[in-house]
Amino acid sequence: MQQTKNRWLIVLAAIGIHISIGSVYAWSVLTRPIMEAMGFTLQQVTWTFSLAILFLGTSAGFLGTYVERFGPRKSGLIAAAFFGSGMLGTAYALHQHSLALLYLFYGVIGGIGLGTGYITPVSTLVKWFPNNRGLATGLAIMGFGFASLIAGPVMQLLIASYGLVENFVIMGCAYVIVMVCSALYLEAPKTAPVTSHGTHKVQIDSNQPKQYTCKEAMGTWQFYALWWVFFTNITCGIGLLAVASPMAQEVIQMSPMAAASMVGIIGLLNGGGRIVWSTISDYIGRRNTYIAFFVIEIVAFYLLADVKDSFMFQALIFIIITCYGGGFSCMPAYLSDIYGTKQLSAIHGRILTAWGLAGIAGPLLLSQLYERTHSYSITLYFFSACFVLSLILAIVLKYRASIK
Repeated sequence: MQQTKNRWLIVLAAIGIHISIGSVYAWSVLTRPIMEAMGFTLQQVTWTFSLAILFLGTSAGFLGTYVERFGPRKSGLIAAAFFGSGMLGTAYALHQHSLALLYLFYGVIGGIGLGTGYITPVSTLVKWFPNNRGLATGLAIMGFGFASLIAGPVMQLLIASYGLVENFVIMGCAYVIVMVCSALYLEAPKTAPVTSHGTHKVQIDSNQPKQYTCKEAMGTWQFYALWWVFFTNITCGIGLLAVASPMAQEVIQMSPMAAASMVGIIGLLNGGGRIVWSTISDYIGRRNTYIAFFVIEIVAFYLLADVKDSFMFQALIFIIITCYGGGFSCMPAYLSDIYGTKQLSAIHGRILTAWGLAGIAGPLLLSQLYERTHSYSITLYFFSACFVLSLILAIVLKYRASIK
């Protein structure tokens, strides 16, 4: 039977959903305007972002099985409904100067939209690109990382031109349109796609032909090792993302607009890191890729704690963000290497619970230590130390990832 859909348009639809929900990564651009307009503290505003990521992870964890059951189209439309409601509700919350409503709409409702939308295209694309799993998941998740490249500067301009509340109304309506159109095109392949191996080396564990269920996968120690390395990478990276703009303004006296531009570049490298690292992982293997991530991040976070030079400050942040983004895009392919694709959305969803908890741990840890010490250095040293344990686990997974 011939395929009814073009798989590259499926890729475009996946990117459309992810580039919409990925605007959450531009949150640091909104931090100061919300603090100034509402009178909230840094910790209160940061909690909004943390709640969104918490509900992203938890909804992905619990709804992964239903995404497999309902299919990508229905799941994408559900994601659009929740995320759009969250954005428009956030505008209402800010209009009412209500912190509780801000948490409800952006954190809870928007967060559920984030989680559902995040896992919706991933399993679908892996099935469309069976011989290039790293590339496929990198393409799916690339849009999420690229989002702040667009959203950061656009939000800054909308706030300056129309106001904080109007920014959420305009962006919310735009995102709903993009997500609905994208969801309507998503579809799993009806037959196995015809692909060419060429010279491409596919890093699949040939000893693992079995297709694992979610329950079976969660019964292996490898699942929990992967959960931990994923949690560590996100905790440290997302903590940095949450305060990137105010941190740059304080440490190297960057202007608000320049900081917003830096957030945009972070989005470019976050998205670019996802596609570059995931493609590299198809050649060197996911195991070696994660080892490379942690070696780089140990050094980068350690140096960032004391740097004052503007060029070096931004260079280190950009390097960290590429590894952070790469950790996201390589994980679904890593899971499919070990557990197969039968219930990949469900297994991936369970792993994403690490993201939800990291969304609380990273920004909260950084903001609390900052408010007590008025310095980001202690937290950055701590993050560097965390990656030492993750590096050890990554090395163990390299040599003992096969399931007996």
